[in-house]
Amino acid sequence: MKSVGDLYRQMADRDNIRLAFLKAARGKQARCDVIDFRANFDENIEILYSQMEERNPDIGHYRYFQVFDPKKRLICAASFPERVLHHAMMSVCEPVLESYAIADSYACRKGKGGQKAVLRAKEFAGRFDWFLKLDIRKYFDSIDHGILLAALARRFREKDILLLFEKIMASYQIEAGKGLPIGNLVSQHLANFYLSVFDHWIKEERKVRGYVRYMDDFLIFGHDRDQLMDEELPAIKDFTQSRLSLTVKPDIQMNRCAGGIPFLGYRVFPQKILLTPHSKRRFVNKFRCYEGRWQKGEWSVDEHIRHMEPLIEFTRFADCVGFRNNVVSRFGVLS
Repeated sequence: MKSVGDLYRQMADRDNIRLAFLKAARGKQARCDVIDFRANFDENIEILYSQMEERNPDIGHYRYFQVFDPKKRLICAASFPERVLHHAMMSVCEPVLESYAIADSYACRKGKGGQKAVLRAKEFAGRFDWFLKLDIRKYFDSIDHGILLAALARRFREKDILLLFEKIMASYQIEAGKGLPIGNLVSQHLANFYLSVFDHWIKEERKVRGYVRYMDDFLIFGHDRDQLMDEELPAIKDFTQSRLSLTVKPDIQMNRCAGGIPFLGYRVFPQKILLTPHSKRRFVNKFRCYEGRWQKGEWSVDEHIRHMEPLIEFTRFADCVGFRNNVVSRFGVLS
């Protein structure tokens, strides 16, 4: 298994760090921490460069807060200089992780994403009779640092790279040796990579043709219901537990594809894509909130547009023109 070297030198490069600043600041130019960093730009770049050269970057300064979208999650927002470091890391490490990814893994990858995953699910819904949907219990909090570091060591040969990954892991532990912080760029990529070994196993050893994964949400397709339930599901549970120290949630879903597949906020049919009832409620609530904050003067026009565009785009992907137009006409004016 080929590993890659000479990456730390590329990472700890002033030009790479400057580019990382631009990536970290994208869409956040008005934030105080971005303004402060830019005010002493050359000095701050030099500080990050020196820390990386000395193999001692400042890591673990998180701001914790909870979100409830769609379920309760603890978000760990790194300081802005640390986010610059994360982008500097991933600019050189992401291609290595990408080289091991299979085609039907869709999270944290350029040219992929949730909508591509939904389209692939729609394609498989038209080709197979049954689907099995499952996800992992407390996925980010359950990721084992030792297993992850061993997997990374098979991809990266430089000790300095591995020590940097290890330091980021150690900055957040839900229990000894376990857990990655949600909201951290590096941890998002590492969490997706952690299940890559499962991707290869399900495709190459189990020979499953219909498979889609978005982070820890899985869809397995087949023509034989009994085979999915009696053969694939037990094998999946055993592999994830024994090889990755993960537990599949007990509330798995098995049904005919023709009845629709609940996936990433949509209900996916062989011939169409609809919003789930929860997604409709979420759209209405967020639309009303965003319109209200704009009309009260709490947001500028640019802030309003920045929040509203992805919300509208989420509904445009589904067959719900009438629903969306009704909400817009009732609760706001969208230019």
